[in-house]
Amino acid sequence: PPCLLPQFLGYLRACDRLLKQGYEEGQVEEAMEMFQYSEKKAAEFLHLLAQFNDMGFQQNEIKEVLLLCENHREKALEELMTQ
Repeated sequence: PPCLLPQFLGYLRACDRLLKQGYEEGQVEEAMEMFQYSEKKAAEFLHLLAQFNDMGFQQNEIKEVLLLCENHREKALEELMTQ
């Protein structure tokens, strides 16, 4: 079987970079899992989650909408406004 260590170390480094941006550990881990360990997509998700949270939307609704809209900010905002 292939060695998973390089992948695991990459995951840890990505999580560390996201944590240093001020995101919570649980949210970082969840975002990384949701986006198949894509740091770029996880970072987009976390950024939008924080933005929409600051606007007063409920976190569970934000997560659902961002997943449906694939992190597309305008689509997600439109969807949240109509809920």
